[in-house]
Amino acid sequence: MDCLFCKIIAGEIPAERLYEDEDCVIIRDIEPQAPTHVLVLPRKHIDSLDKAAPADDRLLGKLLLAAADLARREGSADAGYRVVVNTNADGGQTVFHLHVHLLSGRPFIFPPG
Repeated sequence: MDCLFCKIIAGEIPAERLYEDEDCVIIRDIEPQAPTHVLVLPRKHIDSLDKAAPADDRLLGKLLLAAADLARREGSADAGYRVVVNTNADGGQTVFHLHVHLLSGRPFIFPPG
């Protein structure tokens, strides 16, 4: 498989790893859109949220909990943070391996797009 995030997870491409366990890897985004911008990557390759199955429900919850835990550890939880899942091309997804963006360190406006 020629997936950038699968290669990062496998250690074939270097990345700044902040956390990893049996289900996910958290890395810093190389093109940050906020002072803190990290990506929560599931080890299991799923092309997009649109391709997730009911059997992935535990994994999807784990990704969100991992993002919240990292926000607390980075000191962003009290001030606030944004969690984003871009889905497919019109949703802004550029790497087709499901991932969660955690952004913090500045105020965010709404609507975001």
